[in-house]
Parts: sequence; structure tokens; C-alpha cells
Amino acid sequence: MAELNLNHIYKVYPNGVKAVNDFNMHIDDKEFIVLVGPSGCGKSTTLRMIAGLEDISAGELKIGDEVVNDVEPKDRDVAMVFQNYALYPHMTVYENMAFGLKIRHVSKEEIHERIVEAAKILDIEEYLDRKPKAMSGGQRQRVALGRAILRNPKVFLLDEPLSNLDAKLRTQMRAEISSLHQRLQTTFIYVTHDQVEAMTMGTRIVVMKGGYVQQIDKPKNLYNYPCNKFVAGFIGTPQMNFFECYLSKKDDFINIKFEYTEQEVKVPALYFVKLNPNYLDGKKKVYLGLRSEHISINKKDLEESKTNLKIRLSHKEELGSETLIYGDINMQGEGYKETSTRVIIKTNQDVEFNNGDVIDAAFNFAQCHIFDYETEDSVLPRVPQINYIPAEIKDNHILFLGENIKLPQAINAKDSKGTLIVPIDAVKPGKLIDAKISVVEKVNDKYLLYLHIEDLVLFMLSDTEYKVGSVIKIDIDFKKIEFKSLNETIIEPFKVNNSIPLKFIKQKVLKEVETEKGLKKQKVIDFYLDILGEKILSPEKISRPILSALGTKAFNLDYMATIDAYSFIEDPNGFKAKVEKEIIYDDERFVTVDVLGEKINVRTDNKSNELSLKIDLDKIGITETSIDIKLV
Repeated sequence: MAELNLNHIYKVYPNGVKAVNDFNMHIDDKEFIVLVGPSGCGKSTTLRMIAGLEDISAGELKIGDEVVNDVEPKDRDVAMVFQNYALYPHMTVYENMAFGLKIRHVSKEEIHERIVEAAKILDIEEYLDRKPKAMSGGQRQRVALGRAILRNPKVFLLDEPLSNLDAKLRTQMRAEISSLHQRLQTTFIYVTHDQVEAMTMGTRIVVMKGGYVQQIDKPKNLYNYPCNKFVAGFIGTPQMNFFECYLSKKDDFINIKFEYTEQEVKVPALYFVKLNPNYLDGKKKVYLGLRSEHISINKKDLEESKTNLKIRLSHKEELGSETLIYGDINMQGEGYKETSTRVIIKTNQDVEFNNGDVIDAAFNFAQCHIFDYETEDSVLPRVPQINYIPAEIKDNHILFLGENIKLPQAINAKDSKGTLIVPIDAVKPGKLIDAKISVVEKVNDKYLLYLHIEDLVLFMLSDTEYKVGSVIKIDIDFKKIEFKSLNETIIEPFKVNNSIPLKFIKQKVLKEVETEKGLKKQKVIDFYLDILGEKILSPEKISRPILSALGTKAFNLDYMATIDAYSFIEDPNGFKAKVEKEIIYDDERFVTVDVLGEKINVRTDNKSNELSLKIDLDKIGITETSIDIKLV
């Protein structure tokens, strides 16, 4: 049994193509992880890197506590099941299953005992004397699974094992593999392009596209809270309806104007309380997504809904217990083609209509999703990352939420009116502002609090559960805020992270080495980080990923180190840094220092004009800049 850690995993081919780009994930012991995405997204390549069948270009893969980047596949304690079964046709099922154990010199008695046990688990006891050609596809796949079970591995890897089976058999085998996972209580990593398999089998799903991870989450969260338009469209059958729209706010309502049709509706602004207000000016085009089950033609829903739209019907698909009805909100449109006005409705009613009939449908916009038209990222997320607050700056005080607060000494802003932009992690319990909790929403292991202050809602993430209706005091971390007036930025967030050029070098040094004849001086190679004019001995945990990814090329490349202001240690033996500016945020003091022309922000309470600093190498990040690979 084992957990896995994939840290900054890349697969880069000699022509520069990145098949997998900065894959990061922690997989708990006994999890069932499913990698899903279209062809060419990098899911099978990721699985093969875990198995050791593909070299890892950069990054670190740990199975348990062991880094296995350079460990042979046979020594990784994983078992892989392929799409094509890979059975020897001239051998019986028994011989196929025994083969791997024989070459590992397992005794005949133990081989027989383990094969009988595996055959019982997979219900293939009566097929042990058959050859693969005398078996169905599903039976052969069971044999392939049985061969993997015999290895008793820490991790099972399954690469589209059901894609060669018919629909009925796939459904049956899905259930059997899920049952097998429950019995064996070990870690499964499963690759598929079929989102139904992913949704029904995985404890968590990794959605990939173009070599990048799009979203990692539980199946229900992926369905209800997709992070972008791709995930929203890929997960769910039929796919989500997408409409091009313009949104405009007036009083307590949002007007939705649909592109390519004259239809529009007015919905409560409460539905869009998490939405960035920049999208509510009626000029910024967005994608509005709505799943087919949230559009109804039920008579009761139509009577109760105030957001009905007309749909010109085209055709339907009878699926037994439910029917998919296709149509278009553009009266000249066709429901047959996938357009930004096409509508799919899921219903369990019997519906009879002629092609071209126009009916009313009730749209439940409380369940809608909004995506940026350019980036296609969700701008109506489960957890808003930014709070937008109308505010005014006057005499270096900020007037917002009914408060008049003196800005920190670090900020000197001109008088202006505009929007205070506050990241959600900048809102924390404190003593500055009174806020009433109107909603508490559980999000994984955190609580999203809706804080009512005057007529505004502010969002805060909390580790602690609060009661609805209670009043708490909050503070704002002014280091993280931004203030904009029209198109001008008046206040910028404080630059906590420093980006500093770095070189990776090697040097032969004379060291005393233990030999059979005692201590002798020999030349050995040490690796160093050349940064800010200092040559720092590189620890193995930094040297290893750089050398593993880049080999001998590593010494001729340019790197960028990311070091935050808190990651400098004052040390008399460190490099000298001249203080140029003091930056004070309430009880935190920072300084900007100059080191060989590099301007760096450092957290310190030392008030001298020159500091002696060392870098905390446990907190450094390193990126190779020419091909943009994060190494540490």
C-alpha cells in the first residue's frame, strides 16, 4: 500500500513538445484516481511515467517515501493493466497468470495458491485451463487483472482497460474493477477518455487537456463546480448548454441579453453575488452555461418560473427513462448543430412535437455558470478569489464599508474614487470591521463565509465554522490589496515574491575521502548555486531534480529563483545588502535592499542600513527559463 507524490512532473520531447506540463498531485493510500481527457491530453503519458515506461523529463515522483525517477519499472512495485490484455496466446489462463511469478522464482506451491485466490476474486476459476482465444473480451480482461493482482503491488495502473469491450460489458467491468479496489484496499490509478467511467469509478478525477491539468476534484464537485468551460463541457452527458450573453445590473436584478437572438431575461442579482462586477456592465461578452436538467418544460415549473424563454424545437432522442429534446432559442436556428443558441433539455415526460414547433421552457438561472469569453475560465466560482468593494481614498485614508481607515505607512496614495480589490485570503478575523454572517457554505475542509457589511457581501474562508446571524470582527491585509480608479492603478499589491537570476555550476574540489587505506584526499565534484554574487553549496534535494531533468546541459542554462520576503535569514556570514527603502505595514516591517543591482524585498526588524543575509534554501523555487520548467 502506498501514497504517491508527483511534484512538477514534465514530459518534454526532443523537438520541444511538452506532453505533460507541471503535473502536481498528492495521491493518498487506497485512493482510486482517474485521469480523463481527450486524445493527446497527456493522461497515458503520465501513467507511463509513474510505471517507469517513460522517462520523466523533469520533476520528482515518489511512491511511499522513495523517489523512483531512476528506479527500473520492475522495482517500482506497481502493476499495469493495458488496453490490449497482452496475453500469450499459446498459454492457458493458468500459465499466463503464473508466468510473471515463475520468472521471479516463486515456488510452485505459492504460485498455485495465489492463482486460485485471484481466480476466485475475479470469478474465472472455470477458465484456468482455457487459452485466450477461447474466451470473451471481458474474460480476457479479467485474466489481465488477475495477473496484476498476483504481483500484490503497492499501486495498480490501468490504461484504458475497457475500451475494447462493448457497452454492456464495459458497464459490468466498471463495477467489477470498483469492487476489486474495495477488496484489495490499495491505490488505483486509471486512465480513460470516457467521462462516464471517470464519474462512476473515481474517488477523485484529474481532468487534462493539452498536457495541462485543468482540475482535480471529486466527481460531484467537477460536475457542479467546473473551473472552466472545457471541464464544464467535458464532464456530464449530454454536455452543458453554452450561450453567448451580455449581463447588466440594475437595482436588485441582472438582465441577461442573449447573442444572436432578441430574447432576454431578468433574474435576481442574488444568483450572481459571487460574480466579478466588471462583467455586469452590459458590454463584456461571457459564456453562460446551463445543464440540460436545469431547463424544464414541466407545466408546474413553467407556471412558477419568471425566466421562461421560447425554444424552436428540432428533434428528440428517446433514452428510455428520459428524453433529450433539442431546439434553439434563435427562431431561425437549428437544434441539430452545436451553436451558441442551441438548447438541449433533459426530461422524463413523453413529449410529442413537430419539427419547428415553438414552446416555452423554464430556465433555472440559479444553477447557471459564467465563463470569461476570452480565457473560458469560470468567473462565477464556488469560492470567489477576489472581493470588489466600492471605496474612496482621501488624505491617505480609505473610506469603505462604512469605515474610515488610515492606510499603512507603506502606502501613499492620491485622493480618488474607485474599486478596492481584496483577495479572499486577505480577509481574516481581527478587530477592524464588524461583519454579520449571512451564509456559511462548507467547501471541502473549509467554510466559505458570506459577510454582510452595509449593502455589500464580502467573502472569507475560515477553518472555523460560525453560526449564521453571528457578528464577527475582520481585518484586511493591506499588503495584498489593489485599488483601481477607472483604468488607473492607484495602489498595487506589495511584492512579497522576489525573482532573482541564478546559475547552477559544478566545481572540482579536493576532499578527504574514506578508502580502504584510510582517509585520502581526492578530487570530487560539488554543485553550487550562483546567486546574488554568492556561491552556495547546493543541497542534494535541489541538485537532484536539476540534474535529473537537464543532465550535463544544466550548467549552461539560465534559471530564475523565486524567494519570498520571509525566506531570508540574517547571518553575519551572509551576503551584504544595502537598505534603500523602509516599508511598514502596521506591525510588519519590510525593506527593499540592493544586491549587485537586484532590488529585493526582505522582512526584517533590523533597522541598520546594511544587512547580512542568507537564503533559506528550503523555501526557494527554481525555474529553467528557456523552456519554462519548474524544477524546485
